[in-house]
Amino acid sequence: MKDKQNEYSTPKLITTVPIDIESDEYLNFSKTINRFPEEAVYIYSFQENRLIYAAGWEETLGYEDQYIDLQTIVMQTDPLHAPFAYDLNDNAVKFILSRNHQLLEYYITMEINKIHKNGSFVPMMVKLGVYSIESNGSVKEAIGRFQINKGLRFGKVIRYASHGPDREEFEEALNKALFKHIAISEKEKETISFIASGLSFKEIAEKHGVTLSAVEKRIRPMYKKFEVNSLPQLISFAYENFILP
Repeated sequence: MKDKQNEYSTPKLITTVPIDIESDEYLNFSKTINRFPEEAVYIYSFQENRLIYAAGWEETLGYEDQYIDLQTIVMQTDPLHAPFAYDLNDNAVKFILSRNHQLLEYYITMEINKIHKNGSFVPMMVKLGVYSIESNGSVKEAIGRFQINKGLRFGKVIRYASHGPDREEFEEALNKALFKHIAISEKEKETISFIASGLSFKEIAEKHGVTLSAVEKRIRPMYKKFEVNSLPQLISFAYENFILP
């Protein structure tokens, strides 16, 4: 496979420096950050350009917490999902750094396969967001949560969602940046589900307080992205690729 990481900022900017398990910040995070079973967590410092906390990685991907680094976490991604994951992260960071308020409320989620140390695939729900900010308002630390979800089923389409105060603008920016990938946002998925349930564009618009053109704007680009020519084909595609249950 082509060396995709050279096309994206994320793999190039992060380091291979592991955490310091004896540091005060690590010990503090160990006491304050909750972790669910089959979940791995990290805290990444923008100032130090390295992980400052990691937990659950041996349980989920087979790497001891004290030796894992962010480069490994990023690169242990299914080659089919990696270019999208890099692109999503790059563009999400770009958008968030362009904001100047409520940064702690922004995060993204995606469903991808990670690769265990033994080579097996591990289906995960990934959540990446801002953990803390500097006194001047800039991002200080980011948090990543990786939850194993054996119920995930992957077709051609990667599923993701954006969250935050300017969610509509956030999602629109990501949709434009990620159009080359076969991926679908939470809002796009939601709109398809409404159509599959029998609602018209007008009914969807009235139900959610948006304009008819806004609904059409969300649907029409998916025709080209998923190479379909009609709503029935779009709905069939959604079922075939596990977008709809």
